[in-house]
Amino acid sequence: MSIFDATGHEQVVFCHDPDTGLRAIIAVYSTALGPALGGTRFYPYASEEEALTDVLHLSEGMAYKNAIAGLDHGGGKAVIWGDPAVDKSEALLRAYGRFVESLGGRYVTACDVGTYVEDMDQVARETRHVSGRSPEAGGAGDSSILTAFGVFQGMRAAAQHRWGAVDLAGRTVGVAGLGKVGRHLIPHLVEAGAQIVACDVNDAAVQWTREHFPQVRIVADADELIASGIHVYAPCALGGVLNQAALKTLDAEIVCGAANNQLAEPGIADELERAGILYCPDYVVNSGGVIQVADEYDGAFDFKRAERRTAGIFATTGRILDRAKGEGTTPVTAANALAEERMAAVGRLQRIRLFR
Repeated sequence: MSIFDATGHEQVVFCHDPDTGLRAIIAVYSTALGPALGGTRFYPYASEEEALTDVLHLSEGMAYKNAIAGLDHGGGKAVIWGDPAVDKSEALLRAYGRFVESLGGRYVTACDVGTYVEDMDQVARETRHVSGRSPEAGGAGDSSILTAFGVFQGMRAAAQHRWGAVDLAGRTVGVAGLGKVGRHLIPHLVEAGAQIVACDVNDAAVQWTREHFPQVRIVADADELIASGIHVYAPCALGGVLNQAALKTLDAEIVCGAANNQLAEPGIADELERAGILYCPDYVVNSGGVIQVADEYDGAFDFKRAERRTAGIFATTGRILDRAKGEGTTPVTAANALAEERMAAVGRLQRIRLFR
């Protein structure tokens, strides 16, 4: 069985440029709703197999994320296999940009773990099909600001569903990861009157938080965080954190965070439901960033317009949670169904031939 039979992807491209050291994989899961949109992750994978597994999962997730966010984009993702602190260079990024351009617009890239707006500026020197560029280059800049705003909107919707009010005042929120998104989520939580517990493996991120938000209680690691009496758990770093070991100590009532692919395995969604923990599907609540880069790519970027669309995550999350409750299923199943319904309904319009 090929990977296409197993995963349903339309296209998987392996990119190699020995002179720059580029080793990348671009995965296009679906273009049913439009050009596949998703970021480029630069990460030191242990093997090519690990890199391939990650990009296949991430690209599929982007198809669902873009569909449920109401965007006219399919799902794709790319990974560059290497250590960004050591291997990243102008030549490598531009070589990667040429591979993106070779797909003719089927895939549109942007920032992800290990890549930043200045990297997209370099990629854009070789391809038109890139978003998430710096304001100096005519782009929208840091998309993590709206990602955090969207997570906060999802958290408010979950609070209303679980406790009958959007108010987070007096609730304790555990933020695991103080990087791109976590640091922007904290001000929203502070303004809402929440108590915050946080952790990060990066000492600089911890120090930044202590300096700017001394009221945040820092703990050693995620294990200590999830067992520290929190009401809401917000994973905001890498995925796979909701696993069997975490379930043994997690005492939160809500999980709502920015990390992609938080469930270590699909069955975890059912176990969270049985444990009475309300899980907000990550690709629903963390879609503020892709809403921003889609706004940039589709025309002249307007932050207020993108912010208004991101605020809609509150209603979308509420609709999913209500549907899950009404159908007696998990929020993941309800979200997947909503995304698949849109991909099928809108995607079928491609059968109507247009003559220009």
